[in-house]
Amino acid sequence: MAFERNVTNARVVQDLKKRSTIGIIFYVLLAFIVVFAEGFYFRKPSFSLIFLLSITGICLFRLIHLVISRKMAERYEILNRYIFFTSVIITGLVWGLTLSLLMLHEGEPGTQLIMTVCISGLCAGGVVAFIPHRMLSIIFNISMLAPTTIILLAKGFNIPLAVMFFLYSVYLVLIAIRGNAEYWDALENENLLEIKSLELARLSNTDVLTGLYNRRFFNDAFDKEWKRSGRDNRLLSIILFDIDYFKKINDTFGHQVGDAYLKKTAEVLTSVFKRESDIVARYGGEEFIILLPGTGADHALQLAEKATQSMASLAIDYQGEKVGTTLSAGVNCCIPNFNVRPDSMIVGADQALYMAKERGRNQVVVLPESIYSN
Repeated sequence: MAFERNVTNARVVQDLKKRSTIGIIFYVLLAFIVVFAEGFYFRKPSFSLIFLLSITGICLFRLIHLVISRKMAERYEILNRYIFFTSVIITGLVWGLTLSLLMLHEGEPGTQLIMTVCISGLCAGGVVAFIPHRMLSIIFNISMLAPTTIILLAKGFNIPLAVMFFLYSVYLVLIAIRGNAEYWDALENENLLEIKSLELARLSNTDVLTGLYNRRFFNDAFDKEWKRSGRDNRLLSIILFDIDYFKKINDTFGHQVGDAYLKKTAEVLTSVFKRESDIVARYGGEEFIILLPGTGADHALQLAEKATQSMASLAIDYQGEKVGTTLSAGVNCCIPNFNVRPDSMIVGADQALYMAKERGRNQVVVLPESIYSN
């Protein structure tokens, strides 16, 4: 699955919010340092107050929105995204416009220097924080540096500083482009790794030939279901199937035909046992095992008989010859008792299967309670 670059999704928005949250606090702290460090607030109280109220207000709004957006329904996802992007850009503009206006105040070199240093650092930090979304990173950079650059050039003073701001902005744009590409490469690699991990997990739990769950997966699922059914005091059934005279098929027609018959058996079983909670697994060789949570003996018997009847009427073609046989099945049902070993239930199903074989095959036997009891 390939990622489409620069398309915002929920994962990226969450990354953006996490990466930028700490910066919100620093915006407010640095704003107070700017206006009070050189006594600027006392010389220009109105200007300072507007700046402090603006930066504190937008930062407070962003913090409140972060909390609210986590609780809002997914249908507001797009709205939350636009609110977040807009608030970030407004934050940059507040700093950028404040510096540009501060540059027009004569006799304030100390405050101008402190503000310039703050802007440079915050702009670099913000560009890196917003790298997951390339356009947001670039716009944030421009909103901070462009106003001052334009003002200095328009007024024709401190041209070297204006050039420095311009070159610095270009540099940060290049950083944003490069960093964004690396971020998406890493995200795509992470996604591919997750897909591979899931695929490996699936393969480790799957029988290669039939595509059913394998014995390992069944044993894990059975152990969990045994405990769950025991806690809930509900019935649990197991059916153990065996293909009758399967060795004869292999000896007569070859293992390829035998493999084809195993696949066909798997298809029949999955068509009969199709609840989401049903576990259909290849138990080994020509044996298949079914785990049926919340199913009583009567219903398990009906399903097993349906499967055996379907197999009895089924045959596969091999060089113009019909190849077919039957299934025998043993059913065991109980409410799990934690004083009994879980595998004793499988032993009981195997005993019932043995009875079916002894009685002539092509039939289903439910283990009598006198032989196995929980």
